[in-house]
Amino acid sequence: MNIQFNPDREFDLIAIGRACIDLNAVEYNRAMEETMTFKKYVGGSPANIAIGSSKLGLKAGFIGKLADDQHGRFIEQYMRSLGVDTSNMVVDEEGHKTGLAFTEIKSPEECSILMYRDDVADLYLEPSEVSEDYIKKAKVLLVSGTALAKSPSREAVLKAVQLARKNHVKVIFELDYRGYTWKSLEETSVYYTLVAQQSDVVVGTRDEFDVMENVTEGNNEATIKQLFNYSPELVVIKHGVEGSYAYTKNGESFRGQAYLTKVLKTFGAGDSYASAFLYALISGKGIETALKYGSASAAIVVSKHSSSEAMPTVAEIEQLIAERTETADQLR
Repeated sequence: MNIQFNPDREFDLIAIGRACIDLNAVEYNRAMEETMTFKKYVGGSPANIAIGSSKLGLKAGFIGKLADDQHGRFIEQYMRSLGVDTSNMVVDEEGHKTGLAFTEIKSPEECSILMYRDDVADLYLEPSEVSEDYIKKAKVLLVSGTALAKSPSREAVLKAVQLARKNHVKVIFELDYRGYTWKSLEETSVYYTLVAQQSDVVVGTRDEFDVMENVTEGNNEATIKQLFNYSPELVVIKHGVEGSYAYTKNGESFRGQAYLTKVLKTFGAGDSYASAFLYALISGKGIETALKYGSASAAIVVSKHSSSEAMPTVAEIEQLIAERTETADQLR
C-alpha cells in the first residue's frame, strides 16, 4: 500500500510548531558543569523536519511564532537560507522569548538536554495566525506533539488539522513527547489521542505511544487495533536499536532495521528519521524503502554534532544504504 498525496500542491510539506535554538556542547565526554563552549544551531522537532525535508529536495514551509529578538531572526534567516518558506512564521509582539536547549554529551550513551521553555514564543501561536489559504497549498501538514502542550498553540494546531482535513491535505502526526512541557500524563494522552485519531500517519517511539495511550509497556498490536478504528492509514512505531515497524490499515506490516553507526550523541535521530521517511513516502518510494531512508538518516545525524545542520542529502542516505546492503550481502 502506498499513501496517495495530492500532486497539484505548491508545497510537499508544511510543518507547524516550534522553532528554537539548540546550544550543543562543543567539548564532549564531560558534564555540563565542566563544559565551557556551546555551538548554536536551529532546533525544535518540526523546524528540524522542515529543514531536513528541504535539504532532501522537498518544498517545505513552516507555521510558527518567533520571538522578536536576535535568536528569532537567526532562526528565520537560517531556515529561509535552506529553502524553507518562512512567510507564515509570525513574529511575537508581547515579549516572549525563544526556547533554548543546552545539550550535554557525556558519552555516546549518556546525553542530556537542559531546556529553557518558560513562556516561550512558539507556544503563543494564535489560531487566527493559521491560514487556510496556506495549508491548502500543501500535500502534507506535519504536526509536532509538543505544540499541543499549551494554549493558544494547542488550538492553533487543532485548527490547522481541521483545515488540512477539509482541504484533503494529509496529516502526519510526529508524537515528539517532551515531558517538561506538559502538566500531566492524562492531559498529554487526551490531546495526543485527539490528534492521532484525525491523522493519516502517526509516527513515534514505543515509549511515546505508551504516553499517548497512558499505559506502561504497551504493545504494537493493541496500538494499531485502536488507531485503525479512526483516520490513520499508516502507523510507524520506533523501537530504537531494534529498528522500526510500520503497519498499514489494510493489514500489511514492515520492519526497518536500525543502521549501527559510530554514535556521537543520541538526540536528533527522531527528526532526521521523520524527514527522510516522509521524503521517501511523498516521493512514492514505498513504505519499505521509507523505513530504510529513515534509519539511514538517523544513523548519519547521531554521528554528527548538530541536528539541523547535520541533516543529510539524498545522496548521503543512499550511499549509506548501499554500503550496508553490500556489507550484509558479503556476510551471507
